[in-house]
Amino acid sequence: MSTPHYLSSLARRSSDPAISWLMKLTLDQPHLISLAAGFTDNETLPAAEVGALVGELLRDDATALQYGSTAGDPELRKLTLDRVCAQDGIAPGAALAADDVVVTNGSQQLLYLLSEVLCDAGDIVLVEDPTYFVYLGICEALGIDATPVRMEPDGIALDDLQRTLQRLKDSGALGRLKFVYLVTYFQNPTGWTTSFEKKREALAILRHYEAAAGHPLFVLEDAGYRDLRFAGPDTPSLKSLDAANERVAYSNTYTKPFATGIKVGYGVLPRPLVRHVLRSKGNHDFGSANFNQRLIALALRSGVYDRHLPKMQAGYRRRKERMGGALTKYFPPAAKWQETSGGLYFWPELPASCNTSHDGAIFRAALDAGVLYVPGDLCFAPSPLRPKPKNCMRLSFGGTPSAQIEEGIQRLGAVLRSQGM
Repeated sequence: MSTPHYLSSLARRSSDPAISWLMKLTLDQPHLISLAAGFTDNETLPAAEVGALVGELLRDDATALQYGSTAGDPELRKLTLDRVCAQDGIAPGAALAADDVVVTNGSQQLLYLLSEVLCDAGDIVLVEDPTYFVYLGICEALGIDATPVRMEPDGIALDDLQRTLQRLKDSGALGRLKFVYLVTYFQNPTGWTTSFEKKREALAILRHYEAAAGHPLFVLEDAGYRDLRFAGPDTPSLKSLDAANERVAYSNTYTKPFATGIKVGYGVLPRPLVRHVLRSKGNHDFGSANFNQRLIALALRSGVYDRHLPKMQAGYRRRKERMGGALTKYFPPAAKWQETSGGLYFWPELPASCNTSHDGAIFRAALDAGVLYVPGDLCFAPSPLRPKPKNCMRLSFGGTPSAQIEEGIQRLGAVLRSQGM
């Protein structure tokens, strides 16, 4: 069906987000074992804790039911800054204050707002290859050229980052580059975490090219899976390297670690960007849901949030082990994947001859077998320098009922073997 000519250029550019039809498939077909959408585990949702918090929140004060400010609840912004600084082992100061925190309707809204504020159609954002496919939909809608940079198990490939920046400089396109988008903790889709040393070096490389670009080159650090770590030490953020609070926009969420239905995300932003993001957000919604923010603030202040984290992390560790064991048991030996110590995903890579895309035989056969996965090609930005790989799949162990994880992998493994693997 052709797109009506009377729609805006943004509407004409936008296609149906993959996340929408994947989630619709999951919800419309209850018999389907979905290893696709990154839903969280119903078994770990803090229903009793939230019920008690709601009662406490409304017992003596009804203002939580009132509108809030565009920037967000002041207490939540302060608690959020303190939390980020504590994780990174730094102290709030003149360069980093609660006024630099913006509360959003989930972290997804912040990704959109920053892209809208920094980019015009035709501008460039560097993304990991592969990357979070929902962000690629934002780039498509806004007319942004998402340019891929190869991803490695410890983060973005620095040599490829250097080559890409030099290529843009040599072609005269560096001035169109606005920022680099990195998912630095248990990356969606691969589950990989960027090392602190790579963060430091990537920031230095970008600084080197700023003069040629003619404007600041920002980094949007998506740390949405940071609290979903269930093994190993934490890694300091890129934001911790931005001592003057000038270049790194740090995005995170309280949604996945606590309760996805509450939809409270946040950004710790370079000061020059805060007022522009707030202007844009004011036009979108003039403030995220005040009740949800006050609820999260109370969960943080009371310690409920931090007491819930180990329970949630232990639940995901068990789910990861169940899926990892099933992959080893049922997938063909030619399939390769790496273990993860956090997040929600496995990223199996199949032989290059396999086609896991949504219009390929493997995906259709998987649906017929009653199992759903995310086709890996959705996670790769288009590029004239390489065809999109079509031999990967993203598998989520987040929201699938525990008893169905092994059954889903068994069905998918049978599909792969039936397709000649």
